[in-house]
Amino acid sequence: MPASLRYPSVAAGAILLGSARRYGNRVAFAHGDDAITFAELGAAAARTANGLRARGISPGDRVALRMPNCLAFPVAYYGTLLAGATFVPVNPLLPEDAARAQLADAEVNLTLTAADVPPLGEDMPTAPPRVACDVDTHLAHLAYTGGTTGVSKGVRLTHRNVVANTLQYACWHTGSLPRLDDEGGLTLEQVGDPEEWPVRLGTGVAINLTPWFHAMGIVAGLNAPVLTGATLVLHDRLDPAAYLADAERLRVTSMGGVPALFATLLAHPDSATRDLTSVRTVASGAAPMPVEMIERLRTLVPHAQVSEGYGLTEVTMGATGAPPHRSGVRKVGSVGVPLPDTEVRVEPVEGGAPLPPGERGEICLRGPQVMEGYHNHPDATAEVLVDGWLRTGDIGVVDEDGYLFIVDRKKDMLLYKGYNVYPRELEELLAAHPDVLGAAVVGRPDDLAGELPVAFVVPRTASVTAEGIQEAINAQVVHYKRLREVRLVESIPYSAAGKILKRELRNRFAAE
Repeated sequence: MPASLRYPSVAAGAILLGSARRYGNRVAFAHGDDAITFAELGAAAARTANGLRARGISPGDRVALRMPNCLAFPVAYYGTLLAGATFVPVNPLLPEDAARAQLADAEVNLTLTAADVPPLGEDMPTAPPRVACDVDTHLAHLAYTGGTTGVSKGVRLTHRNVVANTLQYACWHTGSLPRLDDEGGLTLEQVGDPEEWPVRLGTGVAINLTPWFHAMGIVAGLNAPVLTGATLVLHDRLDPAAYLADAERLRVTSMGGVPALFATLLAHPDSATRDLTSVRTVASGAAPMPVEMIERLRTLVPHAQVSEGYGLTEVTMGATGAPPHRSGVRKVGSVGVPLPDTEVRVEPVEGGAPLPPGERGEICLRGPQVMEGYHNHPDATAEVLVDGWLRTGDIGVVDEDGYLFIVDRKKDMLLYKGYNVYPRELEELLAAHPDVLGAAVVGRPDDLAGELPVAFVVPRTASVTAEGIQEAINAQVVHYKRLREVRLVESIPYSAAGKILKRELRNRFAAE
């Protein structure tokens, strides 16, 4: 595969238009007893786009989608793009006050729920409206960051950002190159060896639980499957028994999600009896996956390549990924190498010249998927976008072969008596402990030491003691990295996107 791709200058709606013609009567999405084919999705999205225009939505207007994953979502999403409007994803579980604040900040012109979509354009033409679009300046997405480490901000993503990142991800994972069909729809030409990329275009099957209001969900969990002609089966919630049963029955070819999903599947007794030999790829993102979990997944899906990727909303979705082809080198603990046309370097946290391989520092990214900036936050934009490079706030290491390893978030790093302590290192040790189901490490403020590493641990059995866990972990680290306290809890708080809400854990110290 080439290190660089040619990105057609098309609006993001072209992702659907090409696939609607190419894959026609193949099922695109199934939900319970209902399903929609690629051709039906194309027609429904075009009707929705015409309906939006009839309701006064003009190019550049903001349309919020406030709905869970359902068959109405892709209809509304692609309808919004085809109308020339900007998609604003809203978590349907947000408290009302928070949702109103986000809608106001985004300056939304119209909010759609699942109930709004079928009648919106039911009597409209099935040909999409003609809309002028400058792919370099017009926004396709105004996506909000998770707010797990601070105030949620709107990320301005152009049509070129969205098309580029969808192509980067889809081409990387299928061994394909971008093409346009005769009518200007986006499509792919699979040039990779079938022995290396065994899942061919138009044959993939997957179960989707990743929320589409999240960056990983909308690109890796919606746009990429549509572009590659995959069939997605939607589950409303994580029921591990139902997921494993469907994965076996449907002969799924890929599994994707966050580490919390895979931890739940591995903990279920059915994981030892289900036949998942059809799975060829397992992709994890949004949060670091413990090394011990990767090893266990290889037993669950023996014919699959298990790999992590790295990204954030500010790069549309993805920046790096482990080589997906079967002979590719995957390094345990690494999030892979840069996607096509993406540059990665590590700089000192305080700024300065790029660091050599093996040195820890702040991860900086550059590529066609990097955002235009934050909405209504020029100062925050100037802080993170420097000379075309995005300062991510994540701490990492690039090795001699160009593989990226995530150490921690800059804001999660602890300072204990002047020493840097990275919570992920302790979390990896906790994840490998046989008595631990889940864990998170945060810093507790201390007047003398600065911050004390404290672990919140979900025990596997009632007989587990905090003292036993603390002693076992501290025996494996140098003195300044030792846990100063272990708290046994029933659960670890996660965001809807699968990230640990460390701010909630730190707030417990403030409350005390």
